[in-house]
Amino acid sequence: MKWIDYESYIKIFPPKDFNFNECLIFLCRSNQEVLHKVKDETIYKVINLNDALTLCKVDYIDNYLKVEFPLGTPDILNRQLVGNYIWEWFDLNQDLYLFYQLANNDAVLKTLANKYRGLRIICIPDLFEALVWAILGQQINLTFAYTLKKRFVEQYGEWVDVEGERHWLFPTFNKIASLDVEELKQLQFTTRKAEYIIGIAKEMESGSLTKELLLQVKDEDQIRKSLMLLRGVGAWTTDYVMMKCLHKTSAFPKADVGLHNAVKKVLNLNEKPTIEELEEYSAKWEGWQAYATFYLWRSLYD
Repeated sequence: MKWIDYESYIKIFPPKDFNFNECLIFLCRSNQEVLHKVKDETIYKVINLNDALTLCKVDYIDNYLKVEFPLGTPDILNRQLVGNYIWEWFDLNQDLYLFYQLANNDAVLKTLANKYRGLRIICIPDLFEALVWAILGQQINLTFAYTLKKRFVEQYGEWVDVEGERHWLFPTFNKIASLDVEELKQLQFTTRKAEYIIGIAKEMESGSLTKELLLQVKDEDQIRKSLMLLRGVGAWTTDYVMMKCLHKTSAFPKADVGLHNAVKKVLNLNEKPTIEELEEYSAKWEGWQAYATFYLWRSLYD
């Protein structure tokens, strides 16, 4: 990570291929988003630093990200944690050179790679949040998924207040592990989704499921198997979490409806592609399926 600590704020220097405005388009895709706010191209986000809530104000100025702390400056160790979090959130560790090389020779991706160049996968660094968000999105539309997330966060999350406005943090697995199914059903969660989420919270509370343990596994098939042992976690959820939380660029949620709609739109097809057809289109994306997917999702916002 390339950054400079100025004590009252930090400067983070992203790689060359970084387009802040494209990242903002993704961050602004729902007016029901509750875990960050965007105002005049400034992002406000709460981060948990050793059980202390820190509000970060993120601007992009002269090719660097400036991170300020409206509610007070954290100490040097926690500023390092903030820098690490922002670096991971925008997936700045990835060198996209090879992705753009393959995209420029691909019928599906060529136009998208040029149009959205510098767009990064906006990640979900917290494993519990990534799993819950993926489970919430199963078999419902994105609008209702955001509604459920908002209810969940505002019921069980912590917040900081700035001039009468609340900035929210995603609920901790420790808090959710103590709930019963009926409490989540009152938020319009299905019985199954409530059971899945509480079950995962209990797994994480026990220490048997952690991001660190998953990242220690070098074999991606083994990571998939480990995640799919969790009740409620199937192939799509597994690939989504590997893509958005574990930074596996080969993760490929190939059954995703939005992905199929995007390929249909980009190629001007009469019908959505089948899984087999999508596998043929993606044959050249080896190692970069996650970025191909994210750029295709981006095309749906145009």
